[in-house]
Amino acid sequence: MNIFLTGSTGFLGGELLVDLAKRKEVNKIYCLVRALSEEHAILRLKHVFELHGDEFDPKRIIPVLGNLGEHDFAKMLIANKTLSDTTVIVHSAANTSFSKIYDKIVEQVNITGISELIKWSQTLTNLETFVYIGTATICGKDIVNRVVKEEESPNTKAHHVVKYTYTKMMGEIMLAKALPKEKILIVRPSIIMGDSRDWIPRSYVILWAIETVNLLRLVPVNGKSALDVIPIDFASKAITSLMFCKRNHSVYHITSGTASSTSSELITSAIAKEFPELPPFKFIDKEMMKEIKLWAKGKLPEGSKLYEYNTYLDYWKDRFTDTNEMRILLAALDPYLEFAELGQIFDNTKLLNDTGLSAPEPAHSYLARAAKYLKNIDVFAGAIDP
Repeated sequence: MNIFLTGSTGFLGGELLVDLAKRKEVNKIYCLVRALSEEHAILRLKHVFELHGDEFDPKRIIPVLGNLGEHDFAKMLIANKTLSDTTVIVHSAANTSFSKIYDKIVEQVNITGISELIKWSQTLTNLETFVYIGTATICGKDIVNRVVKEEESPNTKAHHVVKYTYTKMMGEIMLAKALPKEKILIVRPSIIMGDSRDWIPRSYVILWAIETVNLLRLVPVNGKSALDVIPIDFASKAITSLMFCKRNHSVYHITSGTASSTSSELITSAIAKEFPELPPFKFIDKEMMKEIKLWAKGKLPEGSKLYEYNTYLDYWKDRFTDTNEMRILLAALDPYLEFAELGQIFDNTKLLNDTGLSAPEPAHSYLARAAKYLKNIDVFAGAIDP
């Protein structure tokens, strides 16, 4: 098996690269890398393996320089005859930004990227499988407080919280039109947050949102709403297991399912012990976000219910000497809180049945071990490019 992997130095792609490299069935892994030179690309790939002491084999791990968002990307791949023996494409790369200011870039990278990969894949005579890594949240925001099954998506009538989930939905639709069903494997992770192994994660990514909530302490979201959260190591293990097992389906949720779901309340309770000096977490109605934003602007009117939480207002005055910083955090946090309110759990029965895997460890369990790493996160840098 010769694999072409996008996103090989990213959060999920890096884990997939290391896990796939350990499989005897894999001969070569061509890794798409944005780099100044082949030497620079090799250094980036080596770094992925070195982070946790994994072995890098330059004979099997082969860099391919390129940029997914380029319109002539397919021509570049076709011209590279070395890649013609590719049998499996694993498309992990994506622009995952939730910020509306990056919507055009998200659409360009995610939709142009899959379009160009499809063009190239149609020229590969030995292609066996195109693995497309989407997201379970393509179901949109109209489904609330229940278990969601794979067959409910994609739905072009769905309304989306962010452009990212829309582009991942469109990617699935484009792929289904271009390739035979037997050559497509679509995997849809839910929220990937942290690592269940007790070490520094390769990337903090969504842990940024947890640390922002940790700073605020007064959180305008329903703390009891169900959350489907998985660790990066489970996501990678599940995807690689599906690639090598006998599959009975072409679409799988990579999720916590009902057995391992969590909630904002459970997660914050799990990390609270690491920060005893901070005020206790308190969850309030989501409509209070408007009041919090007004407070950050210095425009909170008299009589606002937010004044009932003076302890937190005093804490914010001390913590955010520049309230503009707080405003930046709140704007970036908005879509995360909207996802947290939906109460969606994604059915993972097909995954567990076909792979024999057990349900992942609940997020509130493994995040208790990761809480010590939250202090290392630059929340303001994350808010600018969430």
